Amino acid sequence: MALVALLMILNWVLESLKWWHLTRVLSPMSVWLAIESVFCGLTWAVFTPNRIGEYGGRVMFLPNRKRIHGVFAMAVGAFGQNVITNVLGASASVWFLYTYVHLNNWLMAGITVVALIFMGFMITFYFNIKWMVSLLNSIKFLKKFHRFFDIMGKYKPIELLNIMWFCLARFFVFTFQYYLIIHLLIPQIPLLQMTLIMFVFFFIQSAIPSLDLLDIGVRGYTAVTLFGYVTNQTIEVVVAVSLIYIINLIIPAILGTAFVFKLKFFDRTA
Repeated sequence: MALVALLMILNWVLESLKWWHLTRVLSPMSVWLAIESVFCGLTWAVFTPNRIGEYGGRVMFLPNRKRIHGVFAMAVGAFGQNVITNVLGASASVWFLYTYVHLNNWLMAGITVVALIFMGFMITFYFNIKWMVSLLNSIKFLKKFHRFFDIMGKYKPIELLNIMWFCLARFFVFTFQYYLIIHLLIPQIPLLQMTLIMFVFFFIQSAIPSLDLLDIGVRGYTAVTLFGYVTNQTIEVVVAVSLIYIINLIIPAILGTAFVFKLKFFDRTA
């Protein structure tokens, strides 16, 4: 459990470094300020649907004129994290359906092809994020906001790749956290099975609209359904998911309140 707590810190430090990297094209900030803004964003996130308040919490640490730009810079990082979750989750879902659901061979082949196309599209679109900028600028009533959209197009492929490494590192950190707790409670589940089921869990979880404060029920139900194929110890699964939820989201959100109160002392009028 101590290691899980330490990994929580590593997880959010990695996210802070990703945010620091993203903001360098806007208004360079120190790594410590990036950490403060990430924890502040977490505090705001738990009270808003789909954690949308996280955007507001973070950009408050940017100069006034850069805050809207910061929303789109943060969107690039969020997209990178979604690419990792969706690509690994889609591939694990194909394995899950083949191993446990036993669909018709033709249907399974069709799902596999769709998953491959989906994964290829996600990766291609991420490294060509300028397409999204062009799409937004082509919409007539959005053209006047082009100066905000254009920030997404400033990230070169090598910068997007660097952001992706942060996303991948975070993904495996919280996967390892889940492994440690589930292995502690249900040690008979093999490592590979547990890891791939967790990939599917993250994939489904990322697609479900939620409010962090009420998210535990959805997480628990999803985890119990998936792990029900390999174990009947539902209470242990719910406990594992609940512990990660508290350690990774609630505790950081509580810590972030210190930075929320500190916001009023900041002078960010530049």
